[in-house]
Amino acid sequence: MKIETKVYLPADLARALDEMATRTRRPKSEVVRAAVASFLSPDGSERMEAAVTRRLDRMSRQIERLERDLTVANEAVALFIRAWLTATPPLPEGAQTAAQAKGRERYEGFVEALGRRMASGRSFVREVLDDSRAAGPSANQGSEAEEPDRFPSDRS
Repeated sequence: MKIETKVYLPADLARALDEMATRTRRPKSEVVRAAVASFLSPDGSERMEAAVTRRLDRMSRQIERLERDLTVANEAVALFIRAWLTATPPLPEGAQTAAQAKGRERYEGFVEALGRRMASGRSFVREVLDDSRAAGPSANQGSEAEEPDRFPSDRS
């Protein structure tokens, strides 16, 4: 059973109601009914707050994963650079041109391999985490735990 109710609205609110009804292609009475029900519902704002909280929690977890992945990537690059600088002797002046040509060739191969890997969906971070879990806690103890920022070839 429906009961007719007369309501007086300010002009700007009446225009907003008309626009909403037109935009949603719903009768004004339906829009008003939904608005009044939402306003009178004691848990409406609590449901909205819970939904926002869930979204924020999900976003926080995503940011934490991004931070972890970025940390792993930064550490991997730093470790590689340290190893490369340690292991690569300086080139004599006459070998510079040949080395630069070989470097460009290797870089192109690297970019192609990276493109294939990205297209396959494999993740270096996931591989590192899987490897470290498979190795177990005993693999993370010992000399590496004492000197975490030294490359294995740097140890004597």
